[in-house]
Amino acid sequence: MAKESKYDKRGVSATKDEVHAAIKDLDKGLYPKAFCKILPDLVAGSPDHCNIMHADTAGTKTSLAYLYWRETGDLSVWKGVAQDAIVMNLDDMACVGCLNDIVLSSTIGRNKNLISGDVISTIINAAVEFCDNMRDYGVGIGLAGGETADVGDIVRTIDVGYTTFARMPKKDLIVNDIKEGNVIVGLASFGQAIYESEYNGGMGSNGLTSARHDVFSFDYANKYPESFDPAVPKEYVYAGSKKLTDNIEINGASIPVGKLVLSPTRTYMPVLKKILNLNSNKNEISGIIHCTGGGQTKVLHFVDNVHVIKDNLFEMPPLFKLIKEESGTDLQEMYKVFNMGHRLEFYTTESFAKEIMGVASEFGIESRIIGRVEASGSSKLTISVPGASFGY
Repeated sequence: MAKESKYDKRGVSATKDEVHAAIKDLDKGLYPKAFCKILPDLVAGSPDHCNIMHADTAGTKTSLAYLYWRETGDLSVWKGVAQDAIVMNLDDMACVGCLNDIVLSSTIGRNKNLISGDVISTIINAAVEFCDNMRDYGVGIGLAGGETADVGDIVRTIDVGYTTFARMPKKDLIVNDIKEGNVIVGLASFGQAIYESEYNGGMGSNGLTSARHDVFSFDYANKYPESFDPAVPKEYVYAGSKKLTDNIEINGASIPVGKLVLSPTRTYMPVLKKILNLNSNKNEISGIIHCTGGGQTKVLHFVDNVHVIKDNLFEMPPLFKLIKEESGTDLQEMYKVFNMGHRLEFYTTESFAKEIMGVASEFGIESRIIGRVEASGSSKLTISVPGASFGY
């Protein structure tokens, strides 16, 4: 039997094995290796078009936002939660080349006794602000409203989710065909892009259950029992040493640890828009992977009989160093749960890699060639970092 990780013991899964088992016999759409399911054009019946629909949430990041808001009264963290849930949809769709004319609808479930109308208002207005910001970079998103339900019997605090829909020409699709000889360009999840207002720790919206419980003090378990699953063994609940308002120094700035972990999920839509405009034929891009659930192992769902080697990764950013120090989690699990410094990967030619990195730099985002793809009789991944190497 495989060793159960701390992540599993907290009632969550980085790999979602049970979910993948449940859907394994379902139709995988027109292009099974595409990052998003691609449907025939059910709207107009055009053989030259397709439909894409996606749904996702901010996950348990809402629970940490709830803690920070209750402790500090700072409503701004809810703006980040809206962005988290939106980007988890948009950037997945962007990986198949869908970057415009996207319809967005929200589904918010709250415990009205704990979540005020101010929180709901902040989340809804943040979605409008985000879409306005993306429009400035040529990314068109239409807000279709949504549903806000008071469901305190089934939601402990709040759940924030969005559904997206688009219709696009098949000729513009990017379908993963990751192959021997590709190099891998990683775009950093940390730092400050030109369309961001402050330093981003790089958290994204995956691994929050572990980050929250590994970093923050058990004091919050006593004060806010509604913020966690009571079925989780006590030793895995808020087992860290930090207060939400403790500060960490990064690049000369003092950042509250709570806000660092709550850094909004960075969207790469403006960068992707410009990169794909450079490469209208898409011939030099073999695949784009959004390193969300499963962290750096996400690519394994989209390859056949190749060996993906990541041996030139970014130095571990301060946020993930903090999580590692607080949790004592081994690196192999860390790279499976967290993005660890980059959340978008291009599988491409060495020549086009330079163009991708040039565009990323224009947006203030660090990038580098983080690895390569070699032939193999099976699908496998090797991650090598200073002092350690492990396979998946």
